[in-house]
Amino acid sequence: MILNTGSRTDIPAYYSDWFYNRIKEGYVLSRNPYYPTQVTKYLLNPEVVDIIVFCTKNPLPMLDRISLLSAFDTFWFVTITPYDKEIEPHVPPKESVIGYFQKLSELIGKERTSWRYDPIFITDQYSVDYHIEQFQQMAKALSGYTDQCVVSFIDLYEKTKRNFSGIRSVTNTEQEQIIAAFSEIAKENHLQIHLCCENAGLVRENVDADGCMSKAVLEKSLGCKLNVPQKKMARAECSCLLGADIGAYNTCGHGCLYCYANYDRETVVKNMKLHHVSSPLLIGEIFENDVIKQAEQKSWKNGQLDFFDLL
Repeated sequence: MILNTGSRTDIPAYYSDWFYNRIKEGYVLSRNPYYPTQVTKYLLNPEVVDIIVFCTKNPLPMLDRISLLSAFDTFWFVTITPYDKEIEPHVPPKESVIGYFQKLSELIGKERTSWRYDPIFITDQYSVDYHIEQFQQMAKALSGYTDQCVVSFIDLYEKTKRNFSGIRSVTNTEQEQIIAAFSEIAKENHLQIHLCCENAGLVRENVDADGCMSKAVLEKSLGCKLNVPQKKMARAECSCLLGADIGAYNTCGHGCLYCYANYDRETVVKNMKLHHVSSPLLIGEIFENDVIKQAEQKSWKNGQLDFFDLL
């Protein structure tokens, strides 16, 4: 099975001590965000966890102890974007995150790392030309440290519109201009672009819309096939394997204005104060009326990929 840590929060950036404690203890609890008394227990055992997936804007707090994860296969999505502090108040400078990405890649291998350049939005400051210039600089710096990049355009969720006043959708013309330029830059730097829930009309030679955390991407990373159980996908247009997430909404400290996972800063600060590094839950403790259910966990690995699967 695949253990996901990053669809709801940024565990490497803010909760690395807690996560390494959970690895030591051998299990983790995750509270259902929609039915709060329902808690799922996951064993942190490499015999049943085929891969742990991280999604972060700052992997640095995890790097000096990453050998503690040596029994597990891991895959890392690292988001590096060109926005200033008024948009991403608590994200390290992009130059620093590029350095952290390079170190991470050297430690675990470029086949286990993916760069996320998302979400893309357009303003007077962050124009189409600006994005193209920044993408080119970043792609050059990351060339040789990964062979893929995830790109998406901003989704205007209600909480995003509330926290990021005046933001607008990226027009179809702007999307075409950006992807056309990104495709050429990616080709020069040996990168495959994965579009995240975007128009299939943008697909071209080195740009696909097959998903970023898809079965194919993770199989290539692992070097083996996965027998993934058939079930309803989280989003109809998305083939990514997003289940089994141990994070919690409203707990990411980065404060990005476009964030879909945080309601507002006040809620985040309140929740982060409830975090205890020794708790089996990311936020808070177990209550008397909680119902803890052991997750169904088994390995999905099924034989090695052949040469043509790896192309």
